[in-house]
Amino acid sequence: MKGTVVVDCFPDSVSRYRSGHAVVAVDVVRATTSAITAAASGRRCFLVPTQNAAFELARRLTNALLVGEQAGTMPSGFHLNNSPVELLGYSDLERPAILLSSSGTKLCHEASTCTAAFLGCLRNYASVAAHLAGRFAAIAIIGAGSRGEFREEDQLCCGWIAEELVRRGYLPGNAQTLALIREWHGKPANAWIHNKSASYLRSSGQTADLDFIFEHIDDLDSLFALRGGEVIVESVAGLSAGAEAVAARRW
Repeated sequence: MKGTVVVDCFPDSVSRYRSGHAVVAVDVVRATTSAITAAASGRRCFLVPTQNAAFELARRLTNALLVGEQAGTMPSGFHLNNSPVELLGYSDLERPAILLSSSGTKLCHEASTCTAAFLGCLRNYASVAAHLAGRFAAIAIIGAGSRGEFREEDQLCCGWIAEELVRRGYLPGNAQTLALIREWHGKPANAWIHNKSASYLRSSGQTADLDFIFEHIDDLDSLFALRGGEVIVESVAGLSAGAEAVAARRW
């Protein structure tokens, strides 16, 4: 299929793609990484835009885990931070997770109003492109952004997804998309190791999440869709073909 792919940023930009596009929401640090990790482990995961929405949903679900942060701090009444590592530390998979973050879950909430919405992170950047290629003529990959900045980790992930789609015959939909693909082509997964996001995780004692992100590159072969605010796994999870080789190349 000769389709187009564009890269954009911030929750407010989603309105440009509500009709006629498949939207891939990306928040590497850490909302989409946490959500994808929860769903891949077999836990139901719901993404909410506000703290009030989290508590309201918790009243409707049985024994839910409230997971998240606001401005970097875990809200009162929540069980754990927005952390893929902490989520994996809870073995009671029957408890659904309700995930809230400062920007990533707002982006996901907006994306869920689109024709088709999916999640992307470094764990599935190649597989999301492979699954969507040929199914949609127009694809928008949108980074969450933070404090008015298109964060480097999200630029890298969005650029890699877009590059995979271009390799499958899609055309960059604008100059910004082409520039991002060229900027991040061939860069290692840890190219953003010294940016604000990574520095925050280190300074706040959350290096386990940083290590987890770098240790899980292209290791999932599932498509993670958003439906009604819930993450739905659309294909069988597992180690993608050649994932170890790809991870070694990116490092």
